[in-house]
Amino acid sequence: MTNLQTSIMPLPDAERDREVALRRHFADFWASETGEPRAIYDRFVAASPRAAAMSIEEVDTGPVHGWWVRPRSAETGRAILFIHGGGYVQGSAEAYRGFVSQIVSRTGIPAFVIDYPLAQEARLPAAPQAALAAWRYLVDQGYGRIAIVGDSAGGGLSLVTLQQLARRSEGPAPVAGVVFSPWADLAFTGPSMTDPAVIDPLIGYDYLQDCARRYVGAYAPSDPLASPLHGDCTGLPPLLIQVGTDERLLDDSRQFAARAAEAGVPVELEIWEGMHHVFQLDVAHLESSRTALDRAARFLAAAFTTHR
Repeated sequence: MTNLQTSIMPLPDAERDREVALRRHFADFWASETGEPRAIYDRFVAASPRAAAMSIEEVDTGPVHGWWVRPRSAETGRAILFIHGGGYVQGSAEAYRGFVSQIVSRTGIPAFVIDYPLAQEARLPAAPQAALAAWRYLVDQGYGRIAIVGDSAGGGLSLVTLQQLARRSEGPAPVAGVVFSPWADLAFTGPSMTDPAVIDPLIGYDYLQDCARRYVGAYAPSDPLASPLHGDCTGLPPLLIQVGTDERLLDDSRQFAARAAEAGVPVELEIWEGMHHVFQLDVAHLESSRTALDRAARFLAAAFTTHR
């Protein structure tokens, strides 16, 4: 499949030791934290450190709410739309500002990280509609070159948004998509979802099933608005997909990469040995996290350079 480039990223012994220590930290964190689940999740994500020399600005237009994360200087007309994870039931743009700043610092491109309605207070199609509203906001602000980046459920929603934009003829097209451990299939067809050989230290099959039930509402789990794996990939921009071997969503990435490549989309799939779900968040602890973000930044830089 000439459109699909797959890279297996090996895990050095020293990094394996750091990963083991980090997993102990995860277990301690989730066992000891108390309070409202969404607040706990936000504390977990917000531990990703904020890069230096960033400006942070809140935006609330009514239909669109989020945070700009900007470097000190940037070329005009370029932006990243970032869509956060959290299983569609939790997560916030505010909590993700540190992580997004790590991407901004590596690319020099400002990023707008958005909030979208969470389940079960809101169900499909509220989140995809919010993502499209954020895209229109960026275009109206004069951004003609935009990449979409997201993690986990936000990675899935990023792919949904890219598919929706590919069906439209007006306005600029996205220059690229970068997704970290995307949740691309709420119909759970990937073998890794139930494979006993896959040890996921962060998310479980039952948890994902519960999130999916809350989110889809009256829609079928295989509807493309819920599961981009079952959508039309024709016309998508170049994609970079990064995923770890130790996560339930491993086959979501494999299957979507294959489906997109079959539709003629240039896809780079990176499978990181021994890494957990959205390991890129852990830049303070893992060299693999920093290297993965460096590679994502180079991919984005190349995409923006190509689309001048």
